[in-house]
Amino acid sequence: MGQGRQERHRHGRGAAQDTAALRSQQGKTVPRESLGADRTEVVTQEADTVGVRSAGGRVSCELCPHHCRLKEGQSGVCGGRACVEGVVRPINYPQLASLALDPIEKKPLKRFYPGSYILSAGTFGCNLKCPFCQNHSLSMARADELKTESYSPQALCELALALSRRQPGNLGVAFTYNEPLISYEYLIECASLLREHGLKTVLVTNGTLLRPYSLKLLEQVDALNIDLKGFSEDFYHYVKGDLKTVLQFIEDAVARCHVEVTTLVIPGLNDDEELIRKEARYLASLSPQLPLHLSRFFPRFKLQDKEPTPPQTILRLCEVAFESLQYVYPGNI
Repeated sequence: MGQGRQERHRHGRGAAQDTAALRSQQGKTVPRESLGADRTEVVTQEADTVGVRSAGGRVSCELCPHHCRLKEGQSGVCGGRACVEGVVRPINYPQLASLALDPIEKKPLKRFYPGSYILSAGTFGCNLKCPFCQNHSLSMARADELKTESYSPQALCELALALSRRQPGNLGVAFTYNEPLISYEYLIECASLLREHGLKTVLVTNGTLLRPYSLKLLEQVDALNIDLKGFSEDFYHYVKGDLKTVLQFIEDAVARCHVEVTTLVIPGLNDDEELIRKEARYLASLSPQLPLHLSRFFPRFKLQDKEPTPPQTILRLCEVAFESLQYVYPGNI
């Protein structure tokens, strides 16, 4: 995902450890049969709609602009999807590497049920290659590099529902830490099941998902924080992404869900005042009330040679964004 916000998974804690801590709060779990046994299938027919067979026996994954053409057994750029028996499937389904009950503000979501908590879940893989990624130990990891625990959509919903019935409460599930969109099939199943039980689905995402998959997924999502890495094609080339895809995703999401946007401000790379002004004007054209988070960069991953963003830079750019938007929040200060 490559984000630069406060939200980082707890390094060194696997899903099993986090779940044990959560279970100490939740008491008795909900009987699995009450959630529908038909939800436990590991691979769904949804996967069959994602891959398109191309020349040379390869299958093209159509989820994102990379359009990875995969041979049998080969994984895509994201590391979380592969060609298995002639079909592109999420190989991180249904494995989780991190679970935590977090304040909703940590996503960050400032204007979506403030003061509440949400179960946060992450696995491995990402379809961008941000050199400054704050969660690279998950987003850049591969299947054999992490300790994970299997959670069917039913099991994850069961845990979320149990937590919602105990203090401090739980809104639902936030899919975060790595890039959740590469687990499209898992998200579709989980979000549908969560909604059936009155729980919310939140995505913390880079927004790199193509139509029609994005439109189908957004029908099931309640809120998103979307990383807008920078407001230029050059910057998206730097992170191996596509700005147009992300802007289309933001527009589609704003029309359907609660959306907040985060931009990590990196000295000398995307801290140009005029670019932030253009970004804020663009977001205001969608809604002047769309919250924008401008977060301070700290050296991480492959970008260790940069100094942290000066706090005064963040505050100055917030003032620039306030020219167009009602809600602008400094982050990591």
